[in-house]
Amino acid sequence: MILKKNISKVFYLFIFSNLCLWTFIPSISNLNLPLDTIEALAWGSNLDWGFNKHPPFSAFAVEVFYFIFGDNDWSFYLLSQIFVAIAFFAVWKFSNEIFEDKLYSLLSVLLLSGIYFYNFTTPEFNVNVSQLPFWALAVYFFWKSINFNKKIDWILLGFFSALGFLSKYLFIYLITSFFIYFILNFKKFKKLKPNCLLSLLIFFILLIPHLIWLLENNFVTIFYGLNRSGLSDFHITDHFINPIIFLLKQILILIPFFIMFLTLLKKFKIKFKIYNKKIFFLISINLIPILLILLTSIITGAKIRTMWMTPFYLFLGTLFLEIFRKNIEFKKMKKFYYFFLFFFILSPSFYLAVSVFDQTKRTDYPGKEISRLVQNKWDDNFVNEIKIVVGDEWSAGNLSYHLSSRPIWFNDLKDIANNISDDQGVIYVGNPKILKKICPGVFGEIKPAGYCMIGMR
Repeated sequence: MILKKNISKVFYLFIFSNLCLWTFIPSISNLNLPLDTIEALAWGSNLDWGFNKHPPFSAFAVEVFYFIFGDNDWSFYLLSQIFVAIAFFAVWKFSNEIFEDKLYSLLSVLLLSGIYFYNFTTPEFNVNVSQLPFWALAVYFFWKSINFNKKIDWILLGFFSALGFLSKYLFIYLITSFFIYFILNFKKFKKLKPNCLLSLLIFFILLIPHLIWLLENNFVTIFYGLNRSGLSDFHITDHFINPIIFLLKQILILIPFFIMFLTLLKKFKIKFKIYNKKIFFLISINLIPILLILLTSIITGAKIRTMWMTPFYLFLGTLFLEIFRKNIEFKKMKKFYYFFLFFFILSPSFYLAVSVFDQTKRTDYPGKEISRLVQNKWDDNFVNEIKIVVGDEWSAGNLSYHLSSRPIWFNDLKDIANNISDDQGVIYVGNPKILKKICPGVFGEIKPAGYCMIGMR
């Protein structure tokens, strides 16, 4: 049993251990950064207020770390774990507001070790991981705002909600749950309206540059999201099959969480008052976003991809601990810690084993070696630096990341071809059979990609 005076120390030890472990393991086991991280780095080399797949925040975050640390892979695993740690810290702070006992707050965070979104998938920094701290912070400051009505809390709510939305549009499901909760308690919250409007103002002001970009780019990111959900291949059965598949996947994902939680209970008995302020709030911010995304699947037939649910379960431990608080038996804590340690060690061990024995993953791609070969061929033929790489986010994005000149990545040059000066070295990456025929410069091939180099001799 942890002494009450040591609970905070145990929490910070967990945060630090988790951060170090999940930074170290992929740093030693992966030859190359994961796909989504390379993709974000490609976008980051050519920062804009949006990209063809997602809003800009994830690209901005990796570019800041590239500016500080350069092309050191470990720094991007660290970046990902910093985002996870901030999310855990916000869950801890929020849980301290809900519970009078910090042991419950600790458990609400440790239970998240049973959900693979918060361990196994975190080395790949992407838009899902990027949402995590803002999802947790938005919930925390929404709670503080409606309970204390301080302007600073409302401002921070608007600020973190905007950053979450600029990470991924699915953040709108959390924001919608805030509005539903606010409307359901409108009589009680009437006096909060002026500060609530202030929060909305902050939110929309921060979104203006991205909204302008969206308009100028024909809402390309929204159409990408719709295509990813399978709406372009519509079948009537999708309204039934896809929601059922979605629910089954969520149940499977949460099995370790429930195993850990059940070890704490002396008996499984649900008895709570939904009108209890804390429970009603926790149900709203946990279940309403999930129900909304399920309704989206039922109404539209959309296929909900598993990783989209990454931030949705951050406060699930807090909800279950509050609902079953009277049924928790602290004599069973030792058993809980055994299960916690099992999952805490199992996940990185499994990640390491997969990295070592499966040599077909994206993270085994020899991006650094390919970039070295491309640079050598360039130096043998041209005198200027490589300034631009053109092609898909993976092959061309790896060049942009690994080449010392840090060339800007473009998917294509159709809109800016006339603005490229003669001294800007360009490499096109793509289908070798096509590039070989049309390349006006030096052609090379490193299977499966072809490289067309155009520079000054």
